Amino acid sequence: MNINVEVLYQLVTGTLLGAMIGAERSLFKKQVGLRTFALVGLGATLFSVLATHFSPDGASRILSNLVVGVGFLGAGIIFYHDEKVRGATTASAFWVTVALGAAIGQGMYTEAFASTFITIIVLAILPYFEKKINKDAEEGN
Repeated sequence: MNINVEVLYQLVTGTLLGAMIGAERSLFKKQVGLRTFALVGLGATLFSVLATHFSPDGASRILSNLVVGVGFLGAGIIFYHDEKVRGATTASAFWVTVALGAAIGQGMYTEAFASTFITIIVLAILPYFEKKINKDAEEGN
């Protein structure tokens, strides 16, 4: 049995990047968290790695259908309750996680790491600014 170390590295990296985003979601008690995001990162990476073993046409179909598949899953995360839409940010992070996994599977490590960092900043820091903006808007400032 021949072990491809590069593919192993890609799978572990895709899983860890997904887990990092999922950890932020779990920390803030969101409905989808660490394990789900880790598995999404792994799955997207694996599909992307598999896509490299097909013709360019087959690879593009696999990668484009990742977007379709995650759209279906993301729709299940978003729900309407008490006149508010819930889960849109988590669904968006889910979508980004698929893109990160696909990037890792295509060997785009720098782009995936940078995008993970940006995603965590958006998820962890921007809510504080959003609350301030909403508070100022309510006060009429």
